[in-house]
Formats: sequence, structure tokens, C-alpha cells
Amino acid sequence: MKKNNPIIWADIPDVDVIRVGDTYYMVSTTMHLSPGGVIFRSYDLIHWEIATYLYDILEDSDGERLLDGRGIYGAGMWAATIRHHNGKFYVIFVANDTRSQNISFLFTSDKIEGPWKKRKIKGFYHDCSLFFEGDRPFIVSGGGDIRLVEMKPDLSEPLPGGIDKIIIRDRDYVGLRCEGSHMYKLNGKYYIFMIHWLRYGSKRRTEVCYFSDRIDGEYVGNNLLDDDMGYHGAGVAQGGIVDTPDGDFYAMLFQDHGAVGRIPVLVPVKFEDDGWPIFGIDGKVPHFIETKSTRPDYKYAPIVTSDEFNYSGGAPLPLSWQWNHIPDKSLVSFTEREGWLRIRTARTAKNVTLAQNTLGQRTEGPMCEAETLVDGTGLCDGDYAGISAFQSNYGFIGITREGGSLFLVMLGRGEGGESAEYGRAPLEGNTAELKVFCDFDDNRDIAEFYFKRGGEWVKLGADIHMLYTLDHFMGYRLTLSCYSTKKPGGHADFDYFRYRRIDSRYEEEKD
Repeated sequence: MKKNNPIIWADIPDVDVIRVGDTYYMVSTTMHLSPGGVIFRSYDLIHWEIATYLYDILEDSDGERLLDGRGIYGAGMWAATIRHHNGKFYVIFVANDTRSQNISFLFTSDKIEGPWKKRKIKGFYHDCSLFFEGDRPFIVSGGGDIRLVEMKPDLSEPLPGGIDKIIIRDRDYVGLRCEGSHMYKLNGKYYIFMIHWLRYGSKRRTEVCYFSDRIDGEYVGNNLLDDDMGYHGAGVAQGGIVDTPDGDFYAMLFQDHGAVGRIPVLVPVKFEDDGWPIFGIDGKVPHFIETKSTRPDYKYAPIVTSDEFNYSGGAPLPLSWQWNHIPDKSLVSFTEREGWLRIRTARTAKNVTLAQNTLGQRTEGPMCEAETLVDGTGLCDGDYAGISAFQSNYGFIGITREGGSLFLVMLGRGEGGESAEYGRAPLEGNTAELKVFCDFDDNRDIAEFYFKRGGEWVKLGADIHMLYTLDHFMGYRLTLSCYSTKKPGGHADFDYFRYRRIDSRYEEEKD
């Protein structure tokens, strides 16, 4: 199976990958989203689908429910490790909004689909890797100083008297010291793959490897991969390695791709006679990658999907959907108006990033667009309902009610995070067909906003320069929202979400 590399042009950061039999599983960061702790499935390492999530609610706090006026943007679930040992799946990660509690989260299950059992374990293990030496569990974690900690057999806390030491110190680099550990044992040697940010030369994220003949050191290492694939100096780095049933090895890493987010890159791996790993081909990541599928006829579910919201039979939402923070599902219905998503408001919000019950999916490159039809009949004065290119520097097009009348409006982030209005038009009737178009090609990162009039799409407001900002630390999403700025109690209905990935602007213009 041959495909362009990077293999997925969508935000799937902090990847860790394993193989169990003929199936590959990959876990990725979901931060403030619900459900969270996404696990993907593949049979060829190139095509992936969402298999499951670890949880609906991680910690039921005001921050996780967007009730504190801030939320947990840039925090939440980070950089998990996934392992399969003695017939059981393990996933461990930290949530940065719980750092003060000095805990990490452990999820276990006999099946990838769950149910997953959640436990809190003692210690905050940043960017951790779980490793089993026989039945002895270890966690490698940290930034700059990389620590190896032997855990109790139940992983509840460090083993008294067990190994607990710094095994790697990264002192020669600035900006970002070693982090993102992934630990393995191969042919009697212990390997730890990480990233750091080079002080000299390329000055970008670089993959590094340390290895040792003993689990507790001495570890020696060097830079392993320093390549941006010719893409804006964005180094391909951070992730795990996995073997195939035929004994080949690959690294699943990621690359920063501007506003769309951090996207997975598959890199072939070879080992020299002395055990040193070689990532890529002649020091470069191939722009095309070919693998063998363990199930050649398998049909993968898309990672981003359209939806007509026909849930009268009580079927669950497709796995492609996630809520922005924990939703209040008493305010959301797919049955009050059959074939529509209804979102009610119960509090006010100053902008769309603080709106409860925002439902969204990833964006994809090089370009993509999503359409919806919104009915604003139930809006109160000061309410907004529509579709967004969603991140900190958001763009929103929707319906608002003012002085009893409905208007089309396009908003973006203004000074102090307040919504700034960039376009307005009177609305004829109570419904509007709306569209967001996103262009991520070559880091253009432009979002455009349209409404339909007389069967034609008409641009409204300003184009938004989409920015990958660290306060959200996530690629842009396409989201549906209804929120109140004056008084709660209104509602809006959404008839559908129709999504399309676009390979070129010419394709978009000719349709």
C-alpha cells in the first residue's frame, strides 16, 4: 500500500503506536475535548480510523465543563503511552490541569473497545513511556532530565527501593530539551527515542535516540533524524516505533503543519550491526511510503465525516465528533426536532470559544470545507448560532438576533478575546445555509466564510488568518455552536453538517 507522506493531513499529535497481532493501534493527545484519549486502528500503518476513546469525562471540574470562564485550553490530556502486556491494554498520561495533584492517569482494558478502567497513580509523569521488563513495570518521563522510575506491579506508585534515577541529561540544547520519551528493548539493548530543539544548524525539532546495555544506564546517544521534508523548517520528530509481522520497523512521528495542526509522518527504520537505528533514507523522510497490509480489503471509516443528524433511533454520534470541553447533554437534543441538532443555552459567553456544547471535528489539508443549515427561530436577542473555524484566533459565521430581527454575521477574535464583527447582512426568513472554507496548502492558513443567497455562495466579512497558538495547542476544528451574550434560554437548530476535503482550489471553484 503506497501513499503520500505525511500520511494524514489532520491534527493527530503526540502519537504512540503498537501492534497486537495483525492490528496497529495509535493513541494521540485530545487535551480539552470530550470524549478524550482517542485511539486509532490500522492494518497497514498508512490508513487509519478511530477505534475508540478512553473516556467521556476525565475529571468533572468547572474548568473541564467551561463553567469557570476560561476552560482548560492548552491543558487536559497530553502525550499518552500505549502498551499491550499479558493480554491487557495500558494507556498512561498526564493532564496538565491536574499537575498540582501530582498524579497521572492509568487506563486499562482487556479489549481496545473497552470498557476502560480509570485509576489515578502517584506521580506526574510528563511525556511518559511505559515499559515492561518481564513483569516489572517502569515509566520513563521528563523534560531535559529524563527519569526512569520502577513502579509497583499494579502501577499505583513507585516501587519502594526500586530504580528511581535520572538516566539522561540534555544540557547542550536550548529552546526545548529532550522530551517525548518512547522506550523499547530490542536485541538486548534498551532504546529511548525523544525529541529536542537544536541550538545550532537547522534550529528545528529533531529526533534523538539514546541506548544502553542496561536498563538503568549508562545511556549514550545522538541525533537521529533532522529533516523537514522541505516544509517551512518544521522538523519531523516525536513518536514511537513499531514492527510489522514481517519484521520490518517503522517510526510514527509527527510534523507541525501550521494551523491544521500536528500531522502524522511514517518513517522506515533500519538497524545497523552495532544496534544504531537509522530513520529514513539517506537521512531524509520519504515523500511516498509503501507498506504491506495485513487486511488488504479492509474499508476504513473516515476520520472526518458528514452528518445529517438522523438519530431518532438513539444511535450514538460517529466517533469523528468531539465536544469542546464536557457538554451539558441536557441542553442538546437530536430528537426534539427529528433530523436536526438542537443546542440550547443556559448561561452567557463573551465569544464562541467559551460557548458550552460546541460540537466539532478536525480540519484536513490541503483544503477542506463544511456546510450547515441553521434555523435561528429560537434565538433570543444577543444569541449567536453558526459554524466556525475554531481555535483561539477563530472565525465564525452565523445568525444573530438583535432588536427582534435576525441577521447574518461574521465574527472573529478581537482585542482582549472579545468577538469583533467583520460583516453583517439582513436575513430573509429564519434559516441560513452557511459554509466555512479552509486553505492550509503550503501554510497559507486562510479561512473564508460564506452564506447562500439565490443558490449562490456569497462571501461575508473578512478572511481569517488561522494561527496555531499555544493557548489552545490544537489544530483548527470545524464546529457548530449556539451561545448567548445577553441572557440564556434561546436555542438553535442545525439540519446537517456536510464536509468535503479538497485537493486543489481549482477543484473547489469548478464545482
